[in-house]
Amino acid sequence: MSSREIEVILSRQLADSLSTSVFIVDPEGNLIFYNEPAEELLGLRYEETGAMPMAEWSSIFTPRDDDGNVLPPEELPLVQTMSEQLPAHGEFWIKSLKGKKFKISVTSFPIMGRPNRFLGGIAIFWKKIEK
Repeated sequence: MSSREIEVILSRQLADSLSTSVFIVDPEGNLIFYNEPAEELLGLRYEETGAMPMAEWSSIFTPRDDDGNVLPPEELPLVQTMSEQLPAHGEFWIKSLKGKKFKISVTSFPIMGRPNRFLGGIAIFWKKIEK
């Protein structure tokens, strides 16, 4: 992560130590990292997928609503955070790159540097347990 802002570097360091799935994007929305717990839900290690533009990561996992309708990227919490620079939350289904389907709950928020510099976004997500 050379030449990244310190806030982004520290966000990645925090993500590496969490047991919850974390996805980090730069100010343009390009995926720059996801942690090991996210690898289990997404189906591939970050080293195998590498960086991805927003157009790719917002559709590659085939996000769908409860009725099976494909969600447009603008309905995904992290895409909303990137466009509005505000926190967002949602629940939807994804299909991992290994073909497994999971309902996930996602909370995203902007990474802000000082003084008020928008540096990207973070999504924290977990598999929803249906009762």
